[in-house]
Amino acid sequence: MNERLPKFKGKKLLAEIAKSTQGLIYISETDAQVEPFNAANVDVKNVLDLIPDDGLSETREPREFFSRLTTVKDWFGAREKQRAKRFAALERLLTENLRDLTVVRVGRIQIDIYVVGLDDDNNLVGIKTKAVET
Repeated sequence: MNERLPKFKGKKLLAEIAKSTQGLIYISETDAQVEPFNAANVDVKNVLDLIPDDGLSETREPREFFSRLTTVKDWFGAREKQRAKRFAALERLLTENLRDLTVVRVGRIQIDIYVVGLDDDNNLVGIKTKAVET
């Protein structure tokens, strides 16, 4: 399972992310679609400038975000196992094709989540989703 994925660039990378997120749901106290995200000519350090924020933002490591989503539990059925496998593939796609990958969470109860990094052309690329945490 440690085989490397092909390196994607530009529109091909965006298409792969779109393909990987199609129908993928992030589970929290609500279910939310995982969607591609991109912004040209934006540095990861400036990502917060793009995101609506009320001073309620934080960054996390990608591994912390993906570990809950990729760990298969004993009680998982076929659907949960398949979702974990898809999140693992998405994590690999992002980590192998983007640098400075980070997770930005905006909000406290209704949270916007961005997992983004820089592609080879220095465009900010990744995924976005939402969570509800009370």
